[in-house]
Formats: sequence, structure tokens, C-alpha cells
Amino acid sequence: MNAHVSHVSKVLIVTLALGLSSCAVQNKQQQGTAVGAGVGAAAGALLGQAIGRNTQATLLGAAIGAGIGGLAGNQIGKYMDQQEQDLRNAIGYSEAASIRREQDVLTATFKSEAFFDTNSAALKPGAYNEIDRVAGVLNKYPQTTIQVAGHTDSRGSEQYNMDLSQRRADSVKNALVQRGIDPMRIQSYGYGESQPISSSDAMNRRVEVIIVPNQA
Repeated sequence: MNAHVSHVSKVLIVTLALGLSSCAVQNKQQQGTAVGAGVGAAAGALLGQAIGRNTQATLLGAAIGAGIGGLAGNQIGKYMDQQEQDLRNAIGYSEAASIRREQDVLTATFKSEAFFDTNSAALKPGAYNEIDRVAGVLNKYPQTTIQVAGHTDSRGSEQYNMDLSQRRADSVKNALVQRGIDPMRIQSYGYGESQPISSSDAMNRRVEVIIVPNQA
């Protein structure tokens, strides 16, 4: 790690530590700003690592993300509350999808079997109903960025799975763009078999639509 990266990491760690330690004495609006900065930093770090796949990109992404999150932090909570409710209402009791929230980052997870045939990146006809529901909500809340992440199980070669997951993520991204989502808001990533969430192959085969708040 060079001196510049080391400096960035130290500044980032100190900034986040100060923000977290002050939460106990802040009012609700100030807490929202602090949380927004933390969420922005986390999202920025994720994005930096995904793009650069190295420590420097992660740190710089986190620093940028913290600034963005802080600027909109006092509004993010309510905005994402409303978006979460609309997303849950839109998806309903679908067996193909689930919603989770971590801080103010929303993740809609879709089973690959509902979207794709085995070894295929072409969307099934039934997948478009799910994508239509999600796109309607994303269009309603433009102050977010979207990451489409493709994942596979560990069967097959690592390189094949990486390529397949990227093509599947691209297919979902393209379908969202066709439904009016600004392509500048969306980035797609293929993670192959590298991020399993279960011992079940079926659960590991998935597409995630990650919704991150940005500056209002």
C-alpha cells in the first residue's frame, strides 16, 4: 500500500469513528446525516472494490461515498422507508423474490431459476413480470443508484461461472433500461461462485438488485 492510500485509509477510519461515536448525543436529523455518511461510505467501498478490485479503489470509493451519503443523510431514511414499502408491495408474496434492508441499502434477491434456464443468460418470459414490478418502483425513486449482481453455484469452472453471472446481470440491467431506468444509474457485476450465501446450490444461484441512496 503506498503512502497516499495509507493516508486515505487513516482519514476514512477516523472520520467514520468520530461519526459513530457522536450518534448518542445527536438529534434524529443529525443521526440521519451520520448514518447516511456511513451508508455512503459502505456503498462507495463496495462500488470501488467492484470496479477496481483492489484496496486503493475500495478506500477511494468509500471516501467519495461518505461525502455523498453525508450530503443527503438527513433525508435518506424517509426516502428509503417509502421505497422499501413500495418495493415490498410491488413484489408481494412472490416465491421468486425476497427483500432485505441493511441500514438504508435495499437488496431485492431473485432466484435464478425464475429468471434463467440452466446455462443460459436469456431471460425467461415469466421473468419480465418480476422486472416490471421492480422497474416501476425504481422509476418512482430516481435518487438512487442500482447495482445488478449475478451469482452462480460452484458447479462448472470458476471462469465459466464468472462469465455466466456477468451475462445474466447484463440481461437484467438491459431489461430495466428498456423499462425506462436511466442506464447511468445502473451498473452490472458478475461474481460467479465467489459469494455463496448457503450450502444450497439453488440459493446461491441468484440475481440481486441493490438499491443505494445518493445525493438528493
